[in-house]
Amino acid sequence: MNPIDKTAKGQTESISFEFDLDHSPAKVWRALTDPDLLTEWLLPVFDHNLEPDATFRFQAPPQPGWDGTVNCRFLEIEAQRKLSWRWIVGDIDTVVTFTLTPTVSGTRLSLVQSGFKPDQKQNFGGARYGWKMMGERLVELLARTP
Repeated sequence: MNPIDKTAKGQTESISFEFDLDHSPAKVWRALTDPDLLTEWLLPVFDHNLEPDATFRFQAPPQPGWDGTVNCRFLEIEAQRKLSWRWIVGDIDTVVTFTLTPTVSGTRLSLVQSGFKPDQKQNFGGARYGWKMMGERLVELLARTP
């Protein structure tokens, strides 16, 4: 159930992970959209209002060269099917998309972060590492929540 990195070799524009989860689309959707659950597996979230074009932000601990803020805007919301938002950190402006597909045993969750520019290879690598780590936390959260 851990995330499988599906990013094509040599790819530097978009990151892709896939999860085969033993949980219903409704439960996975809740983990992607409930602010308290998002805070547990992703980052602390603020001003989260699940509506098209609504803005919100994630706040990580500040690090050298970064204040820890991720500014976001909802782009697409299809309950229990698809969730997409802009993910803006400094001059990095990407799109994060979650797609939920029901399976016999639960849900296949696809995660894609796209829009990295050629000069953002270090950011691409950091995001790829981050999504793997946060994806593992999502799997753990789903296992322990009703």
